[in-house]
Amino acid sequence: MTGSSVRERTIPGMNPTLDQMHAHRSIRAYTGEVMPDEDLKTAFEAAQYAATSANIQAYSAIRVTDPDTLQQLVTLTGEQKKVAQCGTFLVICGDMRRHHLLAECADCECTENLESFLLCVVDASLFAQNLALAVESMGWGTCFIGGLRNDLAAVGQLLELPQGVYPLFGLCIGRADEEPWKRPRLPVDAVLFDDRYPDDDAMLDMMKSYDEHMATYYEKRGASGRRWIGQMEQFFAKPRRTGDRTFYESQGASLE
Repeated sequence: MTGSSVRERTIPGMNPTLDQMHAHRSIRAYTGEVMPDEDLKTAFEAAQYAATSANIQAYSAIRVTDPDTLQQLVTLTGEQKKVAQCGTFLVICGDMRRHHLLAECADCECTENLESFLLCVVDASLFAQNLALAVESMGWGTCFIGGLRNDLAAVGQLLELPQGVYPLFGLCIGRADEEPWKRPRLPVDAVLFDDRYPDDDAMLDMMKSYDEHMATYYEKRGASGRRWIGQMEQFFAKPRRTGDRTFYESQGASLE
């Protein structure tokens, strides 16, 4: 394919859907307005048409409305105050509970392994991205919260999650009270390949080019000297959230 740049591009034939996708920002400051039930249900109905393997629909979402619970989640997510301030906070879960209940009613087995857990993660992620796109198209801001996995055992206990339900990440929804910069992404040529994965030298060249572009972005934001490559090196320097497996297995997941 022809080379693409990390610079902003004007794409011929852009349509409202593409415009909406290009407009995505992670919103971290909110007015506190709560998304009306009817609007949330409308967004959910659209999000549920995300692809799902064999139509198993192995996901669910818990809307947290209790102020005390929200404050505890702020602590568990690393003092991310937007969890309680956004207006609408969801815990996105992989969900095999329904399938276990059906199996019990039919007096048969509902076996889980690594593949079934991956199906939950993939289904939940596709649904959640669809949901974010839907609510953003309705004028609301969003931010995914990976910090929900800082202490999964505490989250599971706080929300009283039954066996077969696996909290994966949070999703803030609310009216934006900021206009954040649009963060550049990798060039398309760094993620789309024809027939074979590129050699390491070619990949490193693209990473270095992107790193320079990100350095310019950070400098404009007042963070001169910050580098994307350095961030990645630091991020993956040691294992993260090593208790995840223990919790998910305690909830009934088999990761073998």
